[in-house]
Amino acid sequence: MIAVPWLNFAIAIGVGLMIGLERERSKGVGAARRPAGIRTFTLAALMGAVASHLGGVPLLAVVTASVMALSALSYLRSPDDDPGLTTEIGLVATPLLGGLAMSDTGLAAGLGAAVAVILAAKAPLHGFVTRVLTGAEVTDGLVLAVATLVIWPQLPDRYLGPFEALNPHSIWFLVILVMALGTCGHVATRALGTRLGLPVAGFASGFVSSTATIGSMAGRAVKDPTSMKAAVAGGVFSTVATFVQLALLLVIVSQPTLVLMAPALAAGALAAAAYGLVFALRAATPEGGADSEPGRAFSVGTALGLAAMMAVMLVIAAALRNWLGETGVTAGAIVAGFVDTHAAAISIASLVASAKTTPQEAVLPILAAMTSNAVAKMAMAMGAGSRGFALRMSPGLIAPIAAAWAVAVPTLFR
Repeated sequence: MIAVPWLNFAIAIGVGLMIGLERERSKGVGAARRPAGIRTFTLAALMGAVASHLGGVPLLAVVTASVMALSALSYLRSPDDDPGLTTEIGLVATPLLGGLAMSDTGLAAGLGAAVAVILAAKAPLHGFVTRVLTGAEVTDGLVLAVATLVIWPQLPDRYLGPFEALNPHSIWFLVILVMALGTCGHVATRALGTRLGLPVAGFASGFVSSTATIGSMAGRAVKDPTSMKAAVAGGVFSTVATFVQLALLLVIVSQPTLVLMAPALAAGALAAAAYGLVFALRAATPEGGADSEPGRAFSVGTALGLAAMMAVMLVIAAALRNWLGETGVTAGAIVAGFVDTHAAAISIASLVASAKTTPQEAVLPILAAMTSNAVAKMAMAMGAGSRGFALRMSPGLIAPIAAAWAVAVPTLFR
């Protein structure tokens, strides 16, 4: 006697009921109502399960094709003012999920729940896409998707080029990571709104470029002197983002390096946060201003520039290390730090990941890059802002670096 998989049939019926319940609520009433409701979806799922049980994939394909034909006929007979295909697509998916329940109940139930949620989320999804997201944000989302799902898998995951210093797969992952972190900061700003003012905007923008953020805050302070304190807070909080972002990047590239650098990074971030908080509490939230527009989620140019700088730094660091030993790595990190501390730090961490140097030997070059980057930020504050802004901003850059050095010094002499 052949055992009947009652549990599988029950899951198939449950999937059909779950999807059909949502469609029943939205099918309408009267002559204009949609044809498919709770009974139709439940029977479609059961048909898929029975077909899979009796005839396997061939019979399931016949049943699915029949449901597809009926869905097409229903669509052709639907009112002209209802061009949507959502119900018809859901109906075609239902027998497939019923058939899947006969072999994998967990996957079928999970996918069925996902289909029901997608169908039920019509209003919030449409509202979010059409009224909340801007055209630039949609474009940025597509760029991030292409960079992650199309370009990244195609790149070779091996070391190439001069001194075998370049791994295209790892370098492009940095591009993705920078864009993703920028998106997270942008979403945080959109969610909190502008009422928290420049400090929040500065912290979020710091994930894209702290140096550029400080330049923007300096210009804001020149344009509107009453926002001086808030602009300083935004600039300093962008430095907090630099420490946080560096830690996130290191945890991906080289966790042993992060373990040694974590206390120094934490000390620097806390020092910057404390200094920025003083100005944030003393500053009145500015009204209006440049941060009222959503803007872009991330800067593609910044991400590509950082990756290019990382590639150059990897070659330079490998060359200097080959010629001068560990002293050459530190010199290269200092030079790169004037442009961006992340490229230098990740280049050094990549050497650790490829077993070309040790985590302890990476600490000094990373600290050196952070120091030269702080000097570049102070130069930006002086060049783009007023003397008052630079004087207020400089301690917020010097104190975090000093704190990081103070905590990291014992590590250097272990």
